[in-house]
This record gives sequence, structure tokens and C-alpha cells, in this order.
Amino acid sequence: MLNISDIKTGKKIVLDGQPFTVTYHEHSKTGRAGAVLRTKIKNLATGAVQEKIFHGSDKVEEADITKSKAQFLYKENEDYHFMDLETYEQGSVSTEALGNVPQFLTEGVEVMMLNYNGNPINVEPPIKVTLKVTEAPPGIKGDTSSGGDKLVTTETGFKVTTPLHVNTGDKIIVNTESATYVSKES
Repeated sequence: MLNISDIKTGKKIVLDGQPFTVTYHEHSKTGRAGAVLRTKIKNLATGAVQEKIFHGSDKVEEADITKSKAQFLYKENEDYHFMDLETYEQGSVSTEALGNVPQFLTEGVEVMMLNYNGNPINVEPPIKVTLKVTEAPPGIKGDTSSGGDKLVTTETGFKVTTPLHVNTGDKIIVNTESATYVSKES
């Protein structure tokens, strides 16, 4: 069991039977009221973020979260199917739980599978992924009045701002943490 002094950003905890990760924490003490811990926590199964206040005597259980390498196989209805690269077992995660991750998933991409009590609940995409551009307006030479960039659409439906030289059919590298263009693959 964890005391409020043990709860820090990045810690995985269990509340009401659900696994959460702490995304923000701030300790405060006000006079006779005692110590409190203000946190923002993200549900690892649904992706929902909420604020939670812990009081001095509160205790929480640490979540048993394991990570394993997995490969994205395919999407069927509202589920994304993955294969564990060590055990070759297949598991699925719902679109709702993945949040914005599907915009970076192409067949065969390797991800980190988050498992809670042995069951897959979510995935972490690689920091950089390569996506093929399916739609790109033509870049007119000398047209830098708009800052020299344009909005393109990738094979997953993800829209990203790129330089004018990116065209339909090009492969681009995208940062999944900031959802931004990094470079054009040569």
C-alpha cells in the first residue's frame, strides 16, 4: 500500500478496481486541515483523465502493470488486435481505450503493450513512426505567405502540418508524443 507521500508523477495505482497512472501531483498543507495531495490521474483502461485529492491518511494499492513488446496486426470493428512478440499470444484493445493512438498504427508496427493483471489494457506507440502521405495539396514554389507549410493526410487518416516539399506518396516521420512532423523519409 502506498501513502500519499509515495504517490508521484508516473506512479501506477489502483482505484475502485481500475488501473491509473498519475500524470500530475502537488502536495499542500494548510494549517490544521492536514496534508493533501492534489493529482491528475489517467485511467489506463479507458484513457479518461480526472482530478483526485488524497488526504493524509489515505492509502492506495500500487497497480501491477507490466510492459511487453507487441506488434499491431489488424483492426476489427471497434477492437485493435496485437500479438505479443515473446509469447505470440494475441490480445485486443478497444478504440476507446487507445484514445489517439490509432492515428499512428499501421500494420506491423511495434508497440509497448501495457498489461494489467496479465490482460492487455492499452498500448504505447513508438516515439517516431513512418506514415505514407495519401493527400497533399500541391506546394507552389515561392508561396511562403502561409509560412511555407501545408496540411497533409496520412494513410491512417491523421492530418499533420508539413513543409511544402512533401507530396502525395511520400513517407514522412511523425513524432507520436507531440503529433508533429519530424522529417521526410529518404
